Amino acid sequence: MPPGILTLAADKVTLSPANTGFMLICSALVMIMTPGLAFFYGGMVRVKSVLNMLMMSFISLGIVTILWVLYGFGLAFGTDSGGFIGWNGNFAGLSGIGLTELWGTSTIPVYVFAVFQLMFAVITPALISGALADRVKFTAWALFIALWVTLVYFPVAHWVWGEGGWLFELKVIDFAGGTAVHINAGAAALGVLLVVGKRIGFKKDPMRPHSLPLVMLGAGLLWFGWFGFNAGSWLGNDDGIGAVAFVNTQVATAAAMLGWLAYEKLRHGSFTTLGAASGAVAGLVAITPACGAVSPLGAIAVGAIAGVLCAMAVNLKYKFGYDDSLDVIGVHLVGGVVGSLLIGLFATGGVQSKAKGLFYGGGFEQLGRQAVGVVCVLLYSLVVSYVLAKAIDLVMGFRVGEDEEVAGIDQAAHAETAYDFTGAGGGTVGRRGPALGEAQTKKVEA
Repeated sequence: MPPGILTLAADKVTLSPANTGFMLICSALVMIMTPGLAFFYGGMVRVKSVLNMLMMSFISLGIVTILWVLYGFGLAFGTDSGGFIGWNGNFAGLSGIGLTELWGTSTIPVYVFAVFQLMFAVITPALISGALADRVKFTAWALFIALWVTLVYFPVAHWVWGEGGWLFELKVIDFAGGTAVHINAGAAALGVLLVVGKRIGFKKDPMRPHSLPLVMLGAGLLWFGWFGFNAGSWLGNDDGIGAVAFVNTQVATAAAMLGWLAYEKLRHGSFTTLGAASGAVAGLVAITPACGAVSPLGAIAVGAIAGVLCAMAVNLKYKFGYDDSLDVIGVHLVGGVVGSLLIGLFATGGVQSKAKGLFYGGGFEQLGRQAVGVVCVLLYSLVVSYVLAKAIDLVMGFRVGEDEEVAGIDQAAHAETAYDFTGAGGGTVGRRGPALGEAQTKKVEA
């Protein structure tokens, strides 16, 4: 993703209505990914906690939006301080920005860049929620989101994308969020899991998805929105790089879905809809950092490798005993690591930058840079997320009570249920009435 850099007089650019409109559309596409994620996760949980799962994503739209306007944009993309954080007083409250003021050397307004990046900030903590399904307090989760984006996401976004950020200066390639979004969220999920523990009945009770059609709908919305996520991250398409990112997104996702299904067929004997949806998401995750660095053939390799490795990784929770409810670690952490590291092998040097991977004559240099970025983001997010979750648990308790967990969080936290089984179409259908004769009534009730 191009950083914001100072524009020299000789390099003066003008606002492009085409790129501005394109980026507003991309921002809307990224926004729809959060409801898409809610459906994806919501279909994967049991019926008693569907609404809670939906709300754990939706609440991020509210909390992160406000924090981003108040100070998040300034921390992530303001003037660098020591390579670790930024700040710009004009970005506080988005109050000191001109209507047509351009973002760095791009041709889009600062406002457009800010809202595009906002949507990235919104979905990242929402990704974490899938690991915690069925067992955390909604108030504790909301507080965690606010603290986590402030202490983890905003700084890491600056490291990776902000001018002066230390990973950006190290020339770590992350086109649209392999480190800042997916590794960040996956490592955070693991950190919180170490605090909240397993669901009651983990590895004993069946915990199958309650609505696979809902899962497929969510996966489809994620796939659709991801084109804005990736193609928009070049902030325009005057040079065709955004178009390459778009193509690579489609290609890698298709390859990952096929790779996951092939592994599933060989390992378990079936092609499942859950496998197809999960494989597609794994491919989207893996190509996110790499879509501006590899060719379409490289995208096939990235997707296929990620599909197989993520399919293998989701089973690790049973071996190591951590209860990652909806496979956030197996898909987002592993997929983000795979996609980020494969840049060091498949980068062509002919798309977003001249950096070449090992298979294109670049040696191990870029692979080493990618490894540094992966390890540092992973460890930082893991440690800080664990500390935040532990602090919240000590102060207010992070987990719901046993009775609430067994009965389902929907009623306890939201006073609602996702499906009404007692209204029309459910329950007793043989009600007596003037329009229904005695014999008919008995026949229906029987």
